[in-house]
Amino acid sequence: MIYMFLAPGFEEVEALFPLDLLRRANLAVKTVAIGDKRTVVGSHGIPVTADITELEWYKDPDAATPEAVILPGGMPGTTHLAHDRAVEKALAAAHANGAWIAAICAAPMVLGQQGYLRGRRATCFPGFEKYLDGATEIGGSVIRDGSPAHGGGVITARGVGVAMEFGLELVSVLASPEEAGAIRAAIQAP
Repeated sequence: MIYMFLAPGFEEVEALFPLDLLRRANLAVKTVAIGDKRTVVGSHGIPVTADITELEWYKDPDAATPEAVILPGGMPGTTHLAHDRAVEKALAAAHANGAWIAAICAAPMVLGQQGYLRGRRATCFPGFEKYLDGATEIGGSVIRDGSPAHGGGVITARGVGVAMEFGLELVSVLASPEEAGAIRAAIQAP
């Protein structure tokens, strides 16, 4: 199962565009609301109903072995993600199982603070580079480093302007490059 965590104040496009693309690829994705209510309000006042709450995530049979964990950015959403125990546990489970960890905009800060970027190439929203603890190269729009075959992979992206590319990169690694190409053509992306 792929889990995308939504915290109050998340950047809506950074969550919903990749989520849409992952579901177009017929991948099993659950959105997880931080807290005990399924409806989470994004940074631009758009309410989104998640599939499960974080309390339900703890009981989800796939929580211990995620295929991927995705963190959209936005403020104060990223701050909420950084202080959430379920997010910490999900990232630890993904890392322990060599799964994909992905974050966009300010959210790579969470990966850096928790040690998942040591020795990795990464990117983030300008101004958050100081939080990418241990990243060896910082820059670019969407950066993929590593793979499940080599101890886990990390995908980071700069911000809302590259949400489509971030989503297509996720489809590429979680489904196939061919599926990502087919979706790119179907949505008329350049």
